[in-house]
Amino acid sequence: MRGLFWRRSARRERHRRVPPASARSEEGPGDEETPAAPDSEQPPPRRRRLRFPFGPRTVAGEVFVLQVTVIVLLMIAVVVAFVLHARWDSNRQAKQESLAVAETFAQAPDVVAALDRPNPTAVLQPRAEAVRKATDVSYVVVWKPNGIRVAAPDPDLIGKHVIGPFKDIVEAAREGRSSNRIFKATTGETMVSVAPVTRADGSLAGLVSTGVPISQVNEGVKNQLPVLLMSSAGALVLASGSSALVSRRLRRQTHGLGPEEMTRMYEHHDAVLHAVREGVLILDDAGRLVLVNQEARRLLELPEKVEGRRVDEVGLGAGMAALLASGRTASDEVHLAKGRLLSVNVRSTRGGEGPPGRVATLRDSTELHALEGRAEGARERLRLLYEAGVRVGTTLDVVRTAEELTEVAVPRFAEFATVELLDPVLRGEEPSAARTDMRRTAMSGVRDDAPLLPVGEVVRTVETVPGEAAEESGQAVLLTDLREAHDWLAHHPEHGRQALEYGIRSLISTPLRARGVVLGTVDFWRTEDSEPYGEEDLAFAEELTARAAVSIDNARRYTRENAMAVTLQRSLLPRGLPQQDALEVASRYRPTRAGVGGDWFDVIPLPGARVALVVGDVVGHGLHAAATMGRLRTAVLNFSSLDLAPEELLAHLDELVDRIDQDQTAEGNGAIVTGATCLYAVYDSVSGRCTMARAGHPGPALVLPDGTVEYPDVPVGLPLGLGGAPFETAELRLPRDSQLVLFTDGLVEDRERDIDDGLALLHQALTGHPGRSPEDTCRAVLDTLLTTEPSDDVALLAARARLLDPDRVAQWDVPADSGAVAPLRAQVSRKLSEWGLEGESFTTELILSELVTNAIRYGSEPIRVRLLYQSCLTCEVADGSSTSPHLRRAAATEEGGRGLFLVAQLAERWGTRYTPHGKVMWTEQNLHSEATGPTEDTDSLLDQWDEPL
Repeated sequence: MRGLFWRRSARRERHRRVPPASARSEEGPGDEETPAAPDSEQPPPRRRRLRFPFGPRTVAGEVFVLQVTVIVLLMIAVVVAFVLHARWDSNRQAKQESLAVAETFAQAPDVVAALDRPNPTAVLQPRAEAVRKATDVSYVVVWKPNGIRVAAPDPDLIGKHVIGPFKDIVEAAREGRSSNRIFKATTGETMVSVAPVTRADGSLAGLVSTGVPISQVNEGVKNQLPVLLMSSAGALVLASGSSALVSRRLRRQTHGLGPEEMTRMYEHHDAVLHAVREGVLILDDAGRLVLVNQEARRLLELPEKVEGRRVDEVGLGAGMAALLASGRTASDEVHLAKGRLLSVNVRSTRGGEGPPGRVATLRDSTELHALEGRAEGARERLRLLYEAGVRVGTTLDVVRTAEELTEVAVPRFAEFATVELLDPVLRGEEPSAARTDMRRTAMSGVRDDAPLLPVGEVVRTVETVPGEAAEESGQAVLLTDLREAHDWLAHHPEHGRQALEYGIRSLISTPLRARGVVLGTVDFWRTEDSEPYGEEDLAFAEELTARAAVSIDNARRYTRENAMAVTLQRSLLPRGLPQQDALEVASRYRPTRAGVGGDWFDVIPLPGARVALVVGDVVGHGLHAAATMGRLRTAVLNFSSLDLAPEELLAHLDELVDRIDQDQTAEGNGAIVTGATCLYAVYDSVSGRCTMARAGHPGPALVLPDGTVEYPDVPVGLPLGLGGAPFETAELRLPRDSQLVLFTDGLVEDRERDIDDGLALLHQALTGHPGRSPEDTCRAVLDTLLTTEPSDDVALLAARARLLDPDRVAQWDVPADSGAVAPLRAQVSRKLSEWGLEGESFTTELILSELVTNAIRYGSEPIRVRLLYQSCLTCEVADGSSTSPHLRRAAATEEGGRGLFLVAQLAERWGTRYTPHGKVMWTEQNLHSEATGPTEDTDSLLDQWDEPL
């Protein structure tokens, strides 16, 4: 554009100098041109001309000289680079050749054996000379780690130390590394490579040194220099010709303009420069002003004669002067100067020609900056609203949602923000029409020493006044200046005075309203350090509070529903573990983030020193999962009272789940049980056997007494409710003090962890702790696998096996003869005396007499009696019949039917369980009773029913 401007101006000037033919014919030789009369009396001021130190021909000459100089320098640089590269390439090639020969010789198969012989020179000297002659190396030297040569080109050097420091080379060789160095020898610089000779065990047997003269490699480079120099000379001639052509083209482009034409052209350029509405400053490389146009003088209020002065001497602002003097490039930087906001651009003036310096342009952006400030404020509010939509309501917790609201507002909208909620809202209840106290729920601020009530306090101070007004009117309240809010100060003068002394000046109070119900209020506070709130801020506060109110109301409703579900679930889970002697049990339950799940566990004491362990899982969360879990747990308790085998119990449970699904489907709500699983295990402390079956549930982990862990192979059945396949039972023998760990899938599997990884972590947490108690086991497992809040609820049972002492077990086989009852009573009496239970002898004899007599009369052989001495005394009578007697009240004239009633009155518990070969009648007697003999009630019973046994 600049060249085009010059050419057009030059053409106009040539047309002005040549008058038309008619004008030339009328002029005489002595006539003088008379100038036209000006329009005004005062002539226009003459603008200062710009003088440049060179003309177009000077420019062309300098371009020619510069191009030739650059080409010559480039040629010199190419030659130097070529020589340096050749030097580097020579060193690299010498290094590769010498190192290859040294390593090849060192890795030869017989070199190690030769070095370990008494006379290695005899073998290695001829070989080294042969290698030297066959390759380009100047020598091959073999030497021991102590520096003694065993092979060298000069035989006189054999047996002598190598020259120079070699300790570093030997240390590197012991580590299996080769070495390369350049030495100055008589033949010139030589690249020396040393390779280690190592034995099979890695020890250092010797070293091999080879050398290659670098001058030998440089011979090829010298032959290429003439070609390079000739090519450079040709390039110089070609460049000189091209430079001449460029200079000629430059003269042709200037159209042969002389100094006068160029001066007039620059005058036109000067007029345009002062007419633009942007300030222009031109500075030299020393920071002195070279040119200042009129707009720049106006914007910066500069005096008339400032050219030649430094920028820091003309009264500019510190920021503007530092920018212009720094020499750096700037784009649209805003600086304050003389009360104006100026947008400054700084660029270098050196563009391929011309003197060094910088040009700066100035544009007044005061009004634009104000508009941009308002637009940026609107954008900031939109960003804050978007951020509030993302950050507020991330959890379904009322208190946390209120805290998130205050955290979003501070400090971008307020210095302090408080949230007060009605007490029913905090409990998850619906706010009533009656007025209730509001409690401060959340507070955030830029400082912690604000004179505001802390969290948890009932807000009955001055802050409540705007809130009450907002609650009554349903509108937000704006108090721009609290010092002028007399009603606000009149309610609580003391608190108002403290707030004003602290510096709080402005307040917006908005109601938290959702579904037409006021949940509380939100107060936004600003101090005297910030601008007071305005109408735009009020609209923004209403929008922000309205969005947060929906999240708080959702959290309130969830709190109510979750509290109901948690109450139901906790009521269905066992409150504590029952007392029993077969296992030492510890349990843990961890709810999910949702608070309510379907995982459950139970420990059920069974007769005969046995106990049942149950772990189950109903997939899903909420009231439906908790209610279904309660029904399944109740069903397992009922089925276990029948003393069913594990596979039979799971079959009944499967039918129950299928019936529940049918009922749900008939109702049409579609809430069927999907993914219900269960594991049921029965442990017998007399035999140490544990039988278990599972329906789609993870198998248990077994911790042996030595601390090793294994996962027993328990056949897995289909989940409950699917039906169609029988369940299989696995039987394990638990050694004394071994632990059985039962768990739900939430412990080992979640969205971020695969079940195999979870089982590996569980194995790691259980391994290596043989003497750990079940409580410690549960604690260690949860600490290892549940580092964060679980995504699914978790149930965990850890049970350490106990074995009943064989001395506390007594067993007799009884023939099917009524005469065998009396000898049996005598044997039982003696055994009880051995156990120190003489006080229980009479009651036990009565119970066993009745049970054995019934087995002889109504059962079948074999008949077997067993006594178990634990915290209670257990009596068992087994026979081969599956017919079970039933308790009934006998009539006054009946002779039978009173014996079983007597057993029920004397025993703490009694019942019947069925076995594959018959049944077992059992009773349990409490040994903690203070009675030591037959009571009066027993005597009265015997007097009332005199039934022969």
